Amino acid sequence: MGFEGSVVINRKDYGITWNAALETGGVLVSEKITLEFEISAIKAA
Repeated sequence: MGFEGSVVINRKDYGITWNAALETGGVLVSEKITLEFEISAIKAA
């Protein structure tokens, strides 16, 4: 049995506000983070 999925969260909702500006004008870490997961389980014999 198994399943997979993903969820997008906003770092600032959890109080994570650290970031660094890049020389090109962007930022190092996006506010939105995508978590992807795959879970599988095998019944023991």
